[in-house]
Amino acid sequence: MKSKSNSGIYYDKNKNRYVVSYNLKNNETGENKRIRKGFITKEEAEDFLKEIEYKKGDKLFIKYNGIPICELMKFLEERKFKSNLTGEQQYGKNLKIIKAIERNEIGKKDICNVTSEELQDYFNSLTHYSNNYIQKFTGQFSQAFNYAHNKGYIRINPMSDTYKPKSIKQDKVVRAMEIEEQQKLTNYLKSRTIEEEPYKNVYLIQLYAGLRIGEALALRNTDIDLKNKIIHINRTLTRDEDERVIMGNTTKTFSGKREVPIQDIILKEIKEQVEISKSNFDGQLFLSSNGKYANPRVVNNVLKKILIQCGPITDITTHSLRHTFGTRCIESGIAPVVVQRFMGHKDIGVTLNTYTSVLNRFKEEEIEKLNNYYKNKNLSDTNDLKKER
Repeated sequence: MKSKSNSGIYYDKNKNRYVVSYNLKNNETGENKRIRKGFITKEEAEDFLKEIEYKKGDKLFIKYNGIPICELMKFLEERKFKSNLTGEQQYGKNLKIIKAIERNEIGKKDICNVTSEELQDYFNSLTHYSNNYIQKFTGQFSQAFNYAHNKGYIRINPMSDTYKPKSIKQDKVVRAMEIEEQQKLTNYLKSRTIEEEPYKNVYLIQLYAGLRIGEALALRNTDIDLKNKIIHINRTLTRDEDERVIMGNTTKTFSGKREVPIQDIILKEIKEQVEISKSNFDGQLFLSSNGKYANPRVVNNVLKKILIQCGPITDITTHSLRHTFGTRCIESGIAPVVVQRFMGHKDIGVTLNTYTSVLNRFKEEEIEKLNNYYKNKNLSDTNDLKKER
């Protein structure tokens, strides 16, 4: 039987379908249009109706039927993505976190039925993840409950009575290469041909321009300005829901769109790669052996094998090459705000936190500059000042 409410589900015998019937308001005319959508199973119809109703903010529906917590998480992530607050790559990663939450019983509950005790038990079960991942999991719950509380869907926010646990794993520290290690790797790469090491120029671009691996592999020849010696970074490789490597529409972060100078040390190799790219689809600088987008994981594994031949050099990944560039920038005296722009960090705080140890190394040198300044101004010895008086 057809529901008497504005929205509902009924079974259509003729079509052998469960039908969701609901009103859709035209924002321009203010008129309501009746929409009907068919589903094979009742469960599919119920899930669709829930999504429609809580997006409309139907408080009666919420009160009597509830909002599945993971559905609200997906809704909020989709809204941020459509508002350009998150990029395609981050959006995909956040959806994977939500899918992991859905596999737990707490992910199947309605948001108004979750207690702080249940949340804390779930959070405590996450300690085998890294602190970074724990932050991502708890962040999804925090975002959902804050939204529900602000909207009045729940009276008390259970997150206010929970603690974020600490991982049993040690935080990974990305190590920059020492100067001697960097020289060994550079010499090796420059001594090899493209046929011998197809990704040699990827590593050199990361090492001397600070690109993320996805950014380097996404480069096209139109991104290279040889006349002005500039690389334009506009996009990155990412993965779809099926883990296939695809071209993203933008960089990892919106501040990732940037220009970085081409250093003379890799100018020859970039010219070489631009020539190769002329026969590649879309003018891609780098492709895999099968002519498709290069897989960042494969490129990282190839680097590990190269580093064994160069030393061996340990604890270095493709991300370490980018970190090495940032470290050399700080060591050479480039201002952190400029390094921030080169690296595509979203704010200066990220740069300062990332290179704290490098900056601390130069404290004594900087203090010595201050001491020399005082000496030049006759402020270094108070006894000398007394004599002058």
